[in-house]
Amino acid sequence: MNTQGDNCEPHRPAHPGIFTMREAGKSDHHSAERCVDFPVSVVLPAGGTGERTGLQTPKQFCTFLGRPLISYTIQAFESVPWIQSIVVAVAKENMDLMMDVIQRFKHRKVRVVPGGSTRHRSICNGVLALGEEERPAVGRPKVVIIHDAVRPFVEEDFLCKIAMAAKEQGAAGAIRPLVSTVIATTSEGYLDHSLERAKYRASEMPQGFTYDVISQAYQRCSESDFEFGTECLHLALQYCGTNAKLIEGPPTLWKVTYKRDLAAAESIIKETLSRSACVITGGLAEAVNLADALRKAVSALDMELDVVPDLMGDNARCLLKEWNFIQVSVSDSCLSEVEAILVALEAENRALLHPVVVIWVHFSRTDELPVSERAPTAIMELASTAKHRNILIYGIQLKQSKHWERSVSRVAEIASALIRERSPALVGQLLQA
Repeated sequence: MNTQGDNCEPHRPAHPGIFTMREAGKSDHHSAERCVDFPVSVVLPAGGTGERTGLQTPKQFCTFLGRPLISYTIQAFESVPWIQSIVVAVAKENMDLMMDVIQRFKHRKVRVVPGGSTRHRSICNGVLALGEEERPAVGRPKVVIIHDAVRPFVEEDFLCKIAMAAKEQGAAGAIRPLVSTVIATTSEGYLDHSLERAKYRASEMPQGFTYDVISQAYQRCSESDFEFGTECLHLALQYCGTNAKLIEGPPTLWKVTYKRDLAAAESIIKETLSRSACVITGGLAEAVNLADALRKAVSALDMELDVVPDLMGDNARCLLKEWNFIQVSVSDSCLSEVEAILVALEAENRALLHPVVVIWVHFSRTDELPVSERAPTAIMELASTAKHRNILIYGIQLKQSKHWERSVSRVAEIASALIRERSPALVGQLLQA
């Protein structure tokens, strides 16, 4: 491979917020959905022991923020609408643990199969399971995407590129620039020679194959391949004559390998949770104007806001995409609109794996009475009930005044702080902006 490298440092964890925060209704998601008009399934080999982490628990089952690593990876694929099923291959002794993860976090598209003694054996078991799919409505996929269970940050747009290239070429895989120069040593431990780094690339995941190519490759490969091989693209080339299309992947494709990587993943998840929110306006002009002003104000605070009139139709995707919601109410002191958000979250039946923040912004004109005396009690009662479902409700009261821009900036600061800190002490409070 003679392509030139870039200046990225793929060994450094990259923040996934660059691809998880899209404006509702924009074309990225819809273009991907239109181009992938064929069945795609995923195989996640998860039979490893995680020796390099130095932990007793295999790294794919290590928990941070109350959730095992593999669950984050599964959710990344489940959120892609054109992926029809996910097969997870785990060691037999971890089958019950994996089933518990699926049930506890309400994963919907997942099937668990026994893994093998090696990586290739686990992947092979997953591929065979797709060929013996028990659900007729799902059927055999056209393309199989193979991905590591310990690479939780994978973006839909890149999956689309892999799936499309795999369909056209038979095989496709992610690559990244090499971080360090590769050297060969003599048997005595001295330098023999080094490779010209610009000519080589690191093979990464995900990789995609047509079902026929990957299944035939495993049917034809040797016991030595099963025992010592690691590269699926090589099997496709050697046993099916399929030369894979190689696609430069984003720096977010890093793999959790060592104990410190778990801490990095946790830090990224925490930061991601605080960088976006969905603002619901009800379609009222005053609420829309306030939402637009808030969007400008929070951009200076490294946040992005989607603005939608409601959570119905195409806008309902925000319920799966976002962890934070801001309901703007105009001249209405009741909390029925916030209650509607809670109902929508419950109807979506998603596992609330992290605290979801819902902020009620009540906007009143200067000539109107302030929020009713019952509002603080009502929001406290609602927040108390919602907290049991891992939903944190806060309130902000905003009055229109001659210092309008300053007030909006204050709302943005309060909302950003509430989303970032998720303070249990302020749950149910009605704050003044």
